[in-house]
Amino acid sequence: MKTFLRKLGAAAAAIPLAVALLASPAEAAGKIKIALAETPSDELAAFFVALDRAKANGLDYEWTAFSDEELAIQAVLSGQMDIGFGTPYAAMQRSKAPIRIVFQLSKLKFFPVTSKKYEKLEDLDGEPIMLHSRGGGTDSIANVIEDKVGIKFGDRSYVPGSSNRVAALMAGQTDATIIDLSNKNKVMKIAGEKFNVLPMFEVEASDEALFANLDWIKNNEADVDIFVNALLSVWQDMAKDPTIISRETDPNGPIGQLPPEILGNLDEFYTAAVEGGLYDPNGGGAKAAQADFDWYSRAGQLEGDLSSLNVEDFWYLEPLKNAAK
Repeated sequence: MKTFLRKLGAAAAAIPLAVALLASPAEAAGKIKIALAETPSDELAAFFVALDRAKANGLDYEWTAFSDEELAIQAVLSGQMDIGFGTPYAAMQRSKAPIRIVFQLSKLKFFPVTSKKYEKLEDLDGEPIMLHSRGGGTDSIANVIEDKVGIKFGDRSYVPGSSNRVAALMAGQTDATIIDLSNKNKVMKIAGEKFNVLPMFEVEASDEALFANLDWIKNNEADVDIFVNALLSVWQDMAKDPTIISRETDPNGPIGQLPPEILGNLDEFYTAAVEGGLYDPNGGGAKAAQADFDWYSRAGQLEGDLSSLNVEDFWYLEPLKNAAK
């Protein structure tokens, strides 16, 4: 990521705090330490259903929610955490650590939403925009929009969480942002007369993926297989019936503790997400890697000719192959 290394200092300072927030001691034997890139939300409900299935099959884990993707990536790179959320292509290319992706959690299905003063992407030339985080998915979307449309955004401000950017949009604190499918639908349902969803090109690249150090993966193959098996089973069940997520959500778990208005909309959220192609029921794999190469090269987070990029240098496909059996 072009801006990735700028936050190394902040990451180093935040990691000890994050470790202190673990639900149980980090030294606990056999526990997989998972670095989330955000706090539990409706977008993570399917992931926590998969965690419950994995736990039922013997996986012992603990999770920490970092404030953004860069911190989660750094926690894995530093060895503070075992496996994390994100799309760390630049880190994989530049770091000496053999980081590999094992599962595509979601695709980059995001939407430019603006006040009525803008009607098309070209209108955003020179205009400020609010995004999730430096070097994250929405930042890369902005980069690719600039590349494809031939514009240059003005100042970029960063507010983690689509719901928070929606609040800023509603309050008139920004005229342009990029938000996820669920929040785009909410904005247009509540105040569609005040905002525009700008026409956007199709994107198949990864927004969130599960990654870890290859040495750690190979030393913990049984646990990784349990984890990926659980994810794949949930993603495939969800493709057939999105309501499986609300029905399997643990009322005593982190998702079950969310406000009733969020829990009550899980079926609506996952039905729209599945219909919108947010999740690959096959977990991504080589197909996702190729889409990512094209996207993140355009976004400026991967260097070199596309033909020189090898799937095996960024993905470890064995857990997905084992799960597919």
